[in-house]
Amino acid sequence: MVRIIGSPSRYIQGKGALSELTKYTAKLGKKMLVLVSKSGRGRVEGKLNTAISGTDTSIVWEIFNGECSRQEIDRIGKVLAAESCDMVVGIGGGKILDTAKAVAYYADVAAVCVPTAASTDAPCSALSVLYTEEGQFDEYLWLPSNPDIVLLDYDIVAAAPIRLIVSGMGDALATYFETRACMRSDTTSCMGGKVSKTAMALSELCYRTLIADGPKAKLALEAGACTVAVENIIEANTYLSGIGFESGGIAAAHAVHNGLTCIEETHEKYHGEKVSFGVITQLMLENASVDELEEVMDFCITVGLPVTLEELGVKQIDKAKLMEAAKLACAEGDTAHNMPFAITPEMVCDAMLAADRVGHYYKECF
Repeated sequence: MVRIIGSPSRYIQGKGALSELTKYTAKLGKKMLVLVSKSGRGRVEGKLNTAISGTDTSIVWEIFNGECSRQEIDRIGKVLAAESCDMVVGIGGGKILDTAKAVAYYADVAAVCVPTAASTDAPCSALSVLYTEEGQFDEYLWLPSNPDIVLLDYDIVAAAPIRLIVSGMGDALATYFETRACMRSDTTSCMGGKVSKTAMALSELCYRTLIADGPKAKLALEAGACTVAVENIIEANTYLSGIGFESGGIAAAHAVHNGLTCIEETHEKYHGEKVSFGVITQLMLENASVDELEEVMDFCITVGLPVTLEELGVKQIDKAKLMEAAKLACAEGDTAHNMPFAITPEMVCDAMLAADRVGHYYKECF
């Protein structure tokens, strides 16, 4: 079996980078469909106007409807065709970026991802996570290639709500543990090959960067500062996690996230916040060592990631609802089955209950 590394053609992060976007997109096309939220447009329009000034590039703005669904992808695709755009630029969070990638894929045009927060590892991946119009996980759409460009502007990313970058740390936290599980099970990665040493090394570097710089980065952002620690976390959340998970694989942590989407109380929580609880659940399934568990719990509690179901909005534990979530996590084709041992809904439900209790225990200790 081959080993495959997937990566965007260009990854760019730096201060003021969005104002130079056309320097990187000039060879991709001349008419951008810019997919963005209504509030997001106000934050980036000035920089994009600077970027296209004096060039032959033009912009068609389109406001995102809020959900990365089949319906939204089809709607944006029709706008793209009607306006004869030759590239899609997604500016915003994970769902906007996933929608932009899917639209570009179906239209066979270039895809450019501009995250406005370092909140997920979605920007770099050849994957769009699709949801129903009601916000429940629907399916993974595996794409044939990674985005052409991923660009992060420190002026925008560092000014985003701190909760978003912390959520990104939760998403990135899963990378090492899920890649490790996939390597142990000798499963096929998201790229269709076996886990490479490069993917494992990047995933471990992602984890070590989070542990070393995560708490410092949060404190710096609270002070309104963009330090080296913040820059390192932006890279870990976006590039290291993105390349690590895709070239390594995903396992129980993200499957638990998918399962939790059927519990309405969790809908207000960000992707990475649910994934971090999924990491703890996966550690319960693996019967992880006390040392490893304590390092993860200390990190999560220090930066403010959820470690209990209550912190995810579940005020009263309903075992029947948890079992529904566990069944969804163990659905045929979901990534819980990439673990190096057989997984059942009963195991996942018990692991979630144990993770919740462990979370309460460590919150009392730290």
